[in-house]
Amino acid sequence: MHIILGLLGTIVTILILLNRLAEAGIDLGGLNPFLWYRRRQWRQKYGGDPIFQLESPMEATALLMAAVAKMEGDISAEQKRVIIDIYESEFHLSKRDACALLVASTHILGNAEEVRKNVSKVLAPSLEAFTGDQARSCTNLVARMAEVDGAPTELQKEFLADVETALRARTSEQKSKWT
Repeated sequence: MHIILGLLGTIVTILILLNRLAEAGIDLGGLNPFLWYRRRQWRQKYGGDPIFQLESPMEATALLMAAVAKMEGDISAEQKRVIIDIYESEFHLSKRDACALLVASTHILGNAEEVRKNVSKVLAPSLEAFTGDQARSCTNLVARMAEVDGAPTELQKEFLADVETALRARTSEQKSKWT
């Protein structure tokens, strides 16, 4: 019996000491490796750049179209009109939804430098969801956007080559429509 009382006294003492440390601002929960892993995963998912977390092929294509339009500076009124028309015709969106998709794409895009440098990383979360027809359509739509203001610049040509390289494996699959 005296062993059980000693063990209970030790446990209560340890719990009181941990409580006092927590009240003093010292958190020993950070030493838990499972908690550390969960926090790290959460930080990477929600603290990262949203361009690397697009899982829908339509959203990824919309971002790439906005990126190629923004390569040489701000998006012109003509480019915005063409983008919205493409969103309506190819993605079967209403005018309101097409405008909302353009606003969202340009908002998360920033200055397009990060997308230009990391095309494969941008497409990585959505790459498995692309069908062959969607991959071909994506490259065609991005190329069409590059030609809105005339011939594509060298920077846009490099970007188009990167997009084609990233989607090359998906273009050999069967056809399907945008969803």
